[in-house]
Amino acid sequence: MKTNTNERAVHQTVDAAAAGAHRAVDWAADTANSATDSLADTGHEMKATQEKWLATAREFVQENPATSLGIALASGYLLSRLLRAR
Repeated sequence: MKTNTNERAVHQTVDAAAAGAHRAVDWAADTANSATDSLADTGHEMKATQEKWLATAREFVQENPATSLGIALASGYLLSRLLRAR
């Protein structure tokens, strides 16, 4: 009869370990899903911000073409000087 007691103890231990593993896997999956949802929301917000900035830049260029060209030329010149120095 001692064998049945030992088998029961082993089964209980294995069942407890399996339940703990299932809880850990469920927690990891829930955490990963939450992180994915959060990253998706952040991505959508960043995309909206990008579109807003692009619209603002496009509007500025349409209203101030000469100034925009001057800024582009000056930026290109400064960038080329910075990169040439390296």
